[in-house]
Amino acid sequence: MAHHKLNRDVSATAIPAGDVLTLPAGTDVFITQTLGGNVTVRTDQGLFRIAIADASGIDGYTAAEPSATPVAGEFSEGLVWDVLKTCFDPEIPVNIVDLGLVYDLAVEQTAGGHAVEVKMTLTAPGCGMGPVIANDAREKIAALPQVESAKVHIVWDPVWSPQMISKEGRLKLGLE
Repeated sequence: MAHHKLNRDVSATAIPAGDVLTLPAGTDVFITQTLGGNVTVRTDQGLFRIAIADASGIDGYTAAEPSATPVAGEFSEGLVWDVLKTCFDPEIPVNIVDLGLVYDLAVEQTAGGHAVEVKMTLTAPGCGMGPVIANDAREKIAALPQVESAKVHIVWDPVWSPQMISKEGRLKLGLE
């Protein structure tokens, strides 16, 4: 964990509540995760997710990974799965696909390209970060070439359990 100070007021999302607020300049932050193009920080007030667009407000921090969605190649369902693997729960260092949160992916040909719909769940029903994670996924899918519309729905059936985590995710979490 790296210690930093905020050099300006920064918009952040409280974890797990999902409330958007402003962290004031001068706040001490400890970076706990930098995956998916966002930065998770710990402060005396708790955990917060800072979008990469606001990460310049963290003194001494430079993005270690690109925030742009990879768009190499033509549109395919595989490309959608690849972009979903760039979406992370800000508390867990495993992408939403390997966490077993993505239940369904449907691609439909449209006159202008493709319509993509995803059904996903969360690790806990009360998590306020659900809409934030779902919107992150939606925005990244919408940025893909030839995507005319993208929708991400949060569903609760079936109920998520740790057994849904992929082998890769289990290894990353030290569960295997």
